[in-house]
Formats: sequence, structure tokens, C-alpha cells
Amino acid sequence: MTGPSRLSGNRAIEDAAVAFVLRWEADHGRPAEDTRGTGAPADVASSGRTIEVKACGASARGQDLWLESRQRAEADTNPDFWIYIVENVRQGDPAHFRLLQIGGEDLKRLVRRAVERQYFTVPWPVAEYDALIGQRPT
Repeated sequence: MTGPSRLSGNRAIEDAAVAFVLRWEADHGRPAEDTRGTGAPADVASSGRTIEVKACGASARGQDLWLESRQRAEADTNPDFWIYIVENVRQGDPAHFRLLQIGGEDLKRLVRRAVERQYFTVPWPVAEYDALIGQRPT
């Protein structure tokens, strides 16, 4: 008998975490839907809750929680905005995932300490990556 497969890649880890949250919400009487890619401010809508899912391959202990500007604004104005951190996702077995929920006054307290950062992302096409892999270091 084989167990669940170890997950690799950010998308697989995120998908597993979101699926876990959708099941969690349904199991707690709150029908939920995946709102990624719809322009919604967070990943899941659940019976009035707006939930941003933070997926962690292992532990989130000591890590910062990254929020987009609009998510920070949502946390400031929407009393039903939540952050759900799903840990230990990479190992692949939802029975061993850990869910941490931050909302209400706890979230407001944390968000008051938010630090705005500005950075640039530089697109790095797969073809250019592959070309570098084929080169020998000079």
C-alpha cells in the first residue's frame, strides 16, 4: 500500500492547500468556492468570509505573511477577512496538514505592524533558463 505522493512545485502546493480549505469550510457548514483568477481579493469565498490561503510546504513558523495591497486594504475594512495558513503541504497527505486561522482582532493587530515593500520581478522565460542550464560555467 502506498501513501500520498510528495508534492513539488508552488502551484501543486497551493492547489492542495486551497482544496483542503474548501473541504474544511464545507465540513464546518460553510459552503465555499475557489475564487482565484476571478478578480476577488482573496483565494476563497465562504459564507461571508473572504479567505486568503497561505500554503506552506513545511512550517510557516518565523515567516512573514505576504499580502497584496488590496488584501491589506481588505483586512483593514472587511471584518470577515481571514488568513488561513495551511502548513506541511509538501508531504502530500491532507491528514497531516495543519490549518492556522487568523481573523478578527488578531488579524487587525498583525496588520497594524505590516511593512510595505516595493520590489521588481524580472521575467525569466523557461527558454532562457534552459539555455543557461546547457552552458558550462566560465
